Amino acid sequence: MPISDDGLAWATLARAPQLTVAQLATALETLGGPTGILGSSDAMRARAGLGPATREFLVSAASRPTAAERHWLDAPNHALLGVTDARFPDRLRAIGDAPIALYVDGDAAALAAPQLAIVGSRNPTAQGRDTAYAFAKYLAQQGLTITSGLAMGIDTEAHRGALAGGGATVAVLGSGIDVPYPSENAMLAASITAHGAVISEFPPGSPPRREHFPQRNRLIAALSLGTLVVEAARRSGSLITARLAGEYGREVFAIPGSIHNPLTRGCHALIRQGATLTEGADDVLRELRFTANSGIAAAAPPADGPGAAAPSGMDKDHKILLDALGFDPADVDTLVARTGFKAEAVSSMMLILELEGHVQAAPGGRYSRVARSGWSER
Repeated sequence: MPISDDGLAWATLARAPQLTVAQLATALETLGGPTGILGSSDAMRARAGLGPATREFLVSAASRPTAAERHWLDAPNHALLGVTDARFPDRLRAIGDAPIALYVDGDAAALAAPQLAIVGSRNPTAQGRDTAYAFAKYLAQQGLTITSGLAMGIDTEAHRGALAGGGATVAVLGSGIDVPYPSENAMLAASITAHGAVISEFPPGSPPRREHFPQRNRLIAALSLGTLVVEAARRSGSLITARLAGEYGREVFAIPGSIHNPLTRGCHALIRQGATLTEGADDVLRELRFTANSGIAAAAPPADGPGAAAPSGMDKDHKILLDALGFDPADVDTLVARTGFKAEAVSSMMLILELEGHVQAAPGGRYSRVARSGWSER
């Protein structure tokens, strides 16, 4: 029985194997829209340019709308945007491997807004988390929609920062639209739908699979004006997003860090390859030539680096110790040599500095300084 509902027709076409946007465009024109394709004979589909694998799927029982698809499409604030839909984002439609359709939970208009992708490690340092949060918060306040992948770590902080800044954020899933992944971020996903959108090209019920995430990353890269990488190891999915952003003609930004931090090596590699070395949010606004809500792209106050002055009101010895820590991680013996303090005193003071949030424990019994800035307060 022919499917008369356009939404269900698009859901079927989105699952059709080996169907490209170019083939679909011809078939839509020839056969009269998505329901026309599903209501046509196999011979007509062949004449319209659909390939064997696509046609075989369309005549099989597997092409029938699933209960999960019907249930999801019936819920409020849910939309399935076919590639011909006026709400389908132009930046995504323009790439060669655009998806056939997008499932959208939330405000579809968020997809047309100017976006910045912020991506990075799933296991970042505390400083990396703070940096992602601060950049996202400030740039969202300037009017950029922050796009990321809902993963733990940098993605999570990017979404949280955008929400804290009162801006919009878009989460792109590597699973079905009704399967927020990881599950720990289900509440965050619900918040995003109220202030942006959660999207997926995978049908409802689809579990997260390893091969889904490179596909997810191409959507993040394509939707955005640029991609900012906060922390990434040399072998990182974030570098796939950055590479795709470059191939799509988007800007690529990378935040440098300590040479001793393995999570900055991917960023340093990107910088060597031509990514914009990014020290503050104003670097992003300037490269994107982005005009903020006020009509002028205001420069963000500079983030204080790890070597910034110690906070006023701190005990003198604690200030000396914090200054001695410098830019890179150091162990107690090194700090003893630099300050002349006894090892017991250094250990005690470092514990206090850690509890106060000025330093963090690093691998190998070392400590690293936590960057603090006036524009990253939570």
